[in-house]
Amino acid sequence: MPFDFGQRRVFVTGGSSGIGRAIAEAFARAGAQVIASGIDQADLAASAASAPWPEGVRLCELDVTSDKSVDAAFGTLESLDILVNAAGIIQRDGVEHTPSGFARTIDVNLNGMMRTCLAARAKLASSSQSGGASVVNVASMLSYFGSPFVPGYSASKGGVVQLTKSLAAAWAGEGIRVNAVAPGWIRTPLTAALQADDNRARPILDRTPMRRWGLPEEVAPAVLFLSSPEAAFITGAVLNIDGGYSAF
Repeated sequence: MPFDFGQRRVFVTGGSSGIGRAIAEAFARAGAQVIASGIDQADLAASAASAPWPEGVRLCELDVTSDKSVDAAFGTLESLDILVNAAGIIQRDGVEHTPSGFARTIDVNLNGMMRTCLAARAKLASSSQSGGASVVNVASMLSYFGSPFVPGYSASKGGVVQLTKSLAAAWAGEGIRVNAVAPGWIRTPLTAALQADDNRARPILDRTPMRRWGLPEEVAPAVLFLSSPEAAFITGAVLNIDGGYSAF
């Protein structure tokens, strides 16, 4: 199904790389005017240098843990139809087993998502988009499974699912639909270390019925669907994109 997002304004947090970038590019190719954020100017420069961006994408700096940064990024927008929350971090090597490491991951992945949702709410409520305005949050397979290595990431992504359902119920009357996608094991910079370690990658692939890593480009179409008029009666849903990993 081809999507037409002409005249739509889309903001993608964490849009400088990985899944977020694939989503931003997909919206742009579908005609949207897209703002894709990165954590700082160095991140944005690296993103621009890695590959050309399609027409219709503007990059901006955004630290989702900073109220000032969030207010600056969203306060100047004239309008907004779609918000995609893809910003996130994962801290390995035991960092998330420390109070500060755990708190940092929660602040980026969960508190940061709430900050951007609140900052975008008024403009989303004013959207005239057919099917209502849309928020799509990026959750994870670790929304459902515990992790002995990254408890902060797992806890934050579990929270993303419940935040999605809560805001869907709270904002439906304002014409804002709130859904989430839960990617499985996707080839991104966040999973590069796992991909390189066969002892850790093999159990993942053995558990995945499709026996391969997913691609960021395979997550993006689901986000476009959930943001489209074809999904006008869908809110509070979480769509797994995992090659069957969660099927058993």
